[in-house]
Amino acid sequence: MPIERVKHYLLELQDQICAGLEAEDGRGRFKEDLWEREAGGGGRTRVLEQGGVFEQAGVNFSHVFGNRLPPSATAARPELEGRDFQAMGLSLVIHPHNPYVPTSHANVRFFIANKPDAEDDEASSIWWFGGGFDLTPYYPNREDIVHWHETARATCQPFGDDVYPRYKKWCDDYFYLKHRNECRGVGGLFFDDLNEWGFEPCFDFMQAVGNSYLPAYLPIVQRRKETRYGERERNFQLYRRGRYVEFNLVYDRGTLFGLQSGGRTESILMSLPPLVSWRYNYQPETGSAEAELYKCLKPTDWLTANSQA
Repeated sequence: MPIERVKHYLLELQDQICAGLEAEDGRGRFKEDLWEREAGGGGRTRVLEQGGVFEQAGVNFSHVFGNRLPPSATAARPELEGRDFQAMGLSLVIHPHNPYVPTSHANVRFFIANKPDAEDDEASSIWWFGGGFDLTPYYPNREDIVHWHETARATCQPFGDDVYPRYKKWCDDYFYLKHRNECRGVGGLFFDDLNEWGFEPCFDFMQAVGNSYLPAYLPIVQRRKETRYGERERNFQLYRRGRYVEFNLVYDRGTLFGLQSGGRTESILMSLPPLVSWRYNYQPETGSAEAELYKCLKPTDWLTANSQA
């Protein structure tokens, strides 16, 4: 299994995304931390703070391995018990200054587990790819959302007509806060356990998703980063960032896997925004710009002409 090819791609993708974000920001620069995991593996974390456009941007590569998986991995997959494993991926979360620029998240990853005493490691391997990207606006603009989903659909199209609808729905279902009865944002793509196409097509798809993140996000940043805003918009942004924190700490499987597997806590929690607020029983004023967001926080076919943002 060509694991090194996957690792090489992920490291190159980290370089490309960091360079693209720095160029767009114009002022901020990523600081890099190299870290090692005591039980095996390590990573390369890069964080940009207080830039010209991005309040915080984290782009994290990790490659961890060992002989025992954490409960978050084996609970739903008991066949992984007793196997050696390797997990590698690139995960990023971007929190802009301007409330009119959405927060964005992307992740691409690869997992493989082998029986320690198997004569043919490749034949006995359990492996899959996963990943996706999703958008979390505060003051949604239909043009931005449609562009995001058009990019997602174009990314999926070479792999089959059913791929975008399936992984778009998976994204809507996954990034859902059950205790709030709302989606985290306006969705995108989410896939996991992908191996049914064979290794090369699955690897190609994972690369297509990773490569499409900047073309999906940067045009939105460019359109919105100069929009004027005041204290009201900033306060709403900080309040809505609380939903991001709630999802990552309550539901996100990647966060749980990282913490249970002994990953680097600072790198795992780099997804959290630098500033956030909670307000008791907040309700947006009817007809306000803030109320418009709540109309978007449900699964929506954004590429249908009569969908309303």
